[in-house]
Amino acid sequence: MYKLILALLLLISVTGANAQEKYMSRTGHVSFFGETPLETIEAHNNQVATVINIKNGTIAFDILIKSFKFERALMEEHFNENYIESSKFPKSTFSGKFVDFDVSNFTKPGSYSVNVEGDLTIHGIKKHVKTKGAMEVKAGKISAKTKFSVKLADYGIQIPSLVKDKITPNFDINVDVSYEPFK
Repeated sequence: MYKLILALLLLISVTGANAQEKYMSRTGHVSFFGETPLETIEAHNNQVATVINIKNGTIAFDILIKSFKFERALMEEHFNENYIESSKFPKSTFSGKFVDFDVSNFTKPGSYSVNVEGDLTIHGIKKHVKTKGAMEVKAGKISAKTKFSVKLADYGIQIPSLVKDKITPNFDINVDVSYEPFK
């Protein structure tokens, strides 16, 4: 966890803007869900570190893979050891920007539809992604939500033929974060 926070602080210092221009969270929520007729796989992570720079409309996430929690311990163990290989690939990252969005909206209360694009790294493989989301600015805070799908094969995650009927090749990713001004 120390390395995760250190990496996020380095990211903040490198972007070089004033504190009022940055909003962050260390308790963002990311979950994933996949279902087949034989098995439902769902996990939640409430230790997601993320920063928005409202001056230039950039956004970054740093997610410690071992912080995903499953309903069944054996499923969590298989996820970390056999599929995502979290000791070899300990985190997932996203670095991107808000597209076609007036950055002055970050300072005006209201609800906004947003488009975000950037590079998502999972299992050591970086892919360019685009997603739509919703953002709300209220009482000096920003909340953001999105949902998108990832294909496991795109990130080099192999599903053994022995369990191919139990694991869907595509998972829905849900992101729900409340940001506060960085102080």
